[in-house]
Amino acid sequence: MKHKLILFFLIIGFVLVNAQSKKIDFVQYKLDNGLNVILHQDNTTPIVAVSVLYHVGSKNEDPQRTGFAHFFEHLMFEGSPNIKRGEYFKIVEAAGGALNANTSFDRTYYFENLPSNQLELGLYMESERMLHLKIDSVGVETQRKVVKEERKQSLDNRPYGTLIEKLFSTAYKVHPYRWTPIGSAQYIDQAKLDEFIAFYKQYYVPQNATLTIAGDIDVAKSKELIKKYFEEIPKGKEEIVRPKEVEPVKTAEVREVVYDNVQLPLVLLAYHMPAQGTADYYALRMLGTILTGGESSRMTKEIKDKQQKAVQIMSIPFPLEDPGLFIAFGLCNVGVKPEDLESSMEAEFQKVKKDLITETEFQKIRNQIETKFVTRNSTVQGIGESLADYFVYFGDANLINTELQRYMKVTREEIKNVANKYLTKENGVVLYYLPKSMEKK
Repeated sequence: MKHKLILFFLIIGFVLVNAQSKKIDFVQYKLDNGLNVILHQDNTTPIVAVSVLYHVGSKNEDPQRTGFAHFFEHLMFEGSPNIKRGEYFKIVEAAGGALNANTSFDRTYYFENLPSNQLELGLYMESERMLHLKIDSVGVETQRKVVKEERKQSLDNRPYGTLIEKLFSTAYKVHPYRWTPIGSAQYIDQAKLDEFIAFYKQYYVPQNATLTIAGDIDVAKSKELIKKYFEEIPKGKEEIVRPKEVEPVKTAEVREVVYDNVQLPLVLLAYHMPAQGTADYYALRMLGTILTGGESSRMTKEIKDKQQKAVQIMSIPFPLEDPGLFIAFGLCNVGVKPEDLESSMEAEFQKVKKDLITETEFQKIRNQIETKFVTRNSTVQGIGESLADYFVYFGDANLINTELQRYMKVTREEIKNVANKYLTKENGVVLYYLPKSMEKK
C-alpha cells in the first residue's frame, strides 16, 4: 500500500509539473523616470490586469506616525484634479472593471481588472494618482474616520483581533516590523496635512513603483500607452528610505498572556525565521505544510482529530522582505487547558526534530507546493502580482518560472534541520489569549 501511495503522489506531481512547465513570458523595461514596467501577453480571454506596486509598507513609517502606508491605501482613491472625489470606483466599475488595493509590512498594491479594450482607462487612472493625487483636508479627514472605523471593526472589537498586532510588538523590539500595517489611530489623528503630502512625495513616485500589465494586450501598443501616461511624470526628489535596523538574535523565550472578550483560549507559538528567498525559508515553508497543510497533516490529524484538543490548528510561515516569523496557533477545544494544547503542539515539533518525515509525506507536500504555484498563476491578475513581487523583493521577475525549483531542491534532511534550528525555546514567543473570566481578580 505504501508503494502505491508513493506512486500515486509521483504521478500527481508529474501532472502538476507539466501544468506549471508552460513558461510565462514577459517583457521588462524601465522608463527614464525610474518606473519599472513588466508586460505579460495572454490573449486567451479579453481581460487585462493593470497593477502598480509601490515599494512602501508599514516598515517605512516613522515610529511616531504608524499607519501611513495603510492610510494611503484609502487616500489613493480620493481622486485627482481630473477625477472627482468619489468617482474612482464608479469610473472603473462603469467600464466593466473591478479594483482594489492592499497594504502589507513591505508594500502597497493597487490593481484594476478590466475588459482588454479598457486598458487605456486603467493606465490613465493609475497615472493620475501617481502624478497628482488629491491630498486635501476634506479627503484626509474623510479617510481618518474610515481608517479608525476599520481598526475598530477588524481589530479592537473582534475576538482575537489584536492577536497579530500583539505578536509583532512582542516579537520585535528594534525592527519596524514591531508595528503592523493597520497602525495607530492616535498617530493618524495627530498627523498634519503636510505630513501626508510629504509621505506621498517621498514614496509614491515612479522610481519606487512597478507597473505590471498582464492579459489580452498588444505589447507594442501597450508601450505606447505607457509612454503617453507615465513618461512625463517627474522622478521623485526625496530619498527612498529603507529600514536598516536588524532585530537582535533572541536568547530567551518570551511569554505573554492577554485577557480578551473571547470564548475559547488560543495558544500561539512563534519563532524568528530568515527573510523570504533564503534556503531555510523554503524548507520552513515546507515544514509548515507538513504540520497543518490540509486535513491529513500531522497537527490536524493528531491534535484536532485524535486528541481533540483544538477546534482549529494552523502553522503559517509569515514571509517578509526582512526576517519574519514562523507562526503556529491552536484554538482550544471546550474544557481544554491552554497548557495542554501547547504541550501537544510542542510534541509535534519534537517529532519533526527527531525523525525525518516519511517519503509519502515528502511527495505529498511537494505536490501541494506545486498546486499552489499552478493556482496562483492561473489568472492574469495572479501572474501580474507575482511578476511584480518577484522583481521588487528578489530583483528577478523570472522567478515566476524558476522559484518552484527552489522548493523542489529542499530535502527531508533540510526540513528536519530547520525545525531544530529555529523551533527552539530561546527563539520563541508564546502568547495565550484567554477569556476575561479566567483572569484572577
